[in-house]
Amino acid sequence: MAYIKLPEFDEMEEDVRESLKALEKKTGEVGEISRMLALRPDIFRATTVIFKTLMVNKTELDKYIKETLAILISEENGCKICVGEHERIARMLGMPEEHVNAVIEGLEKMQVPEKERILYQFCLRCASKENYKILQSDIDELRAAGYTDSQILEAVAIVGYFNYINTISNSLGAGK
Repeated sequence: MAYIKLPEFDEMEEDVRESLKALEKKTGEVGEISRMLALRPDIFRATTVIFKTLMVNKTELDKYIKETLAILISEENGCKICVGEHERIARMLGMPEEHVNAVIEGLEKMQVPEKERILYQFCLRCASKENYKILQSDIDELRAAGYTDSQILEAVAIVGYFNYINTISNSLGAGK
């Protein structure tokens, strides 16, 4: 149970309520994080745009890479509710069960091409409190592995999104 009072549907602004009812119809539930965000419609709307832009819309990074990042970063941040949700999404998208399980166990357990491993290692560093130590040489390594600057930006934005949403979830007790 969340640490803050979550709004009921009838307490939400109409567009937020309709968005959450559509989510409930599609997935069968409305999670605590969505209801937390609904407490502030402006934050709900902004978060929704970012999530759709990075995780739902077709982008330059493959959907499996994006979901792998979602799980890796959420696991690194100790956000069990986000890990569980993105495990479910990854399976729904057809990600092999053995890959999902390996991601949860950590990068060292994952059987991925070296190009992806370099990206995941970089992203885990980006998620840390020591991301200020990232250097030009780290970006050059990603470029040498075949990533464009636009793909690098997208990956870092995904990391930033999950640091953000994991902080909200963990700090306000989602799923506790």
